[in-house]
Amino acid sequence: MVQPSDLLAVLVDADNVPPSKIGAVLTEVARFGTASVKRVYGDWTQPRLSSWKTGASEHVVQPMQQFANTVGKNATDSALIIDAMDLLYTRRFRGFCIVSSDSDFTRLASRIREEGDTVYGFGERKTPDAFRNACDQFTYLDVLEEPAAEPAAAAPTRATGAMLRADTKLVAGLRTCVTTASDEEGWAHLSAVGGLMRKHQPDFDSRNWGYTKLSDLVRATGLFIVQPTAAGGPRVQSRKNNGG
Repeated sequence: MVQPSDLLAVLVDADNVPPSKIGAVLTEVARFGTASVKRVYGDWTQPRLSSWKTGASEHVVQPMQQFANTVGKNATDSALIIDAMDLLYTRRFRGFCIVSSDSDFTRLASRIREEGDTVYGFGERKTPDAFRNACDQFTYLDVLEEPAAEPAAAAPTRATGAMLRADTKLVAGLRTCVTTASDEEGWAHLSAVGGLMRKHQPDFDSRNWGYTKLSDLVRATGLFIVQPTAAGGPRVQSRKNNGG
């Protein structure tokens, strides 16, 4: 039985998201809870959105019509924001999934979080920092596996150890989080490290570097020791004198 605490609202900006991505997005959303509301917003009188018809129907996403009444004004964004606030005030949902690469939703994400709900953002890599950082978690569309996509195009090329070590933001973030979560012997639960990384960098995802698992990404840097534990979850420790 679905509990109220599992319910999520998925709101998609059709102007900023291709319909080919909706299946992969909903598969990812299922990891976090149940998509009780699924809506996609756009001016469906516009020919450029006609390709959404098949995707919306296949995945049972409700199209929400919003005419572009004034040139230069994004009425679609306004409609999505108004509906999001209406849904928020029902207190039925644990979280909101905002699928867009538009910075116009930055304040919406912040407002939802002020109410204690979780915000999951999905968008392209061009998404402005402001919107990405306003979300609790942000996932790039290109790392999501699409059922109809060619295997080679499903995810970014896996970064080598040298490439990972050259990524100063990644290395600094991992080292800081390992230190913060570590015990007296310097060991930290990898799950805790991953959680801290998400808090500091909402768009952090091991798939951004071509690694399915966080443990594989951390191990590939060559800067940390990763070991399994009796409890099942791996632990991690910074290597000493690694010169990195």
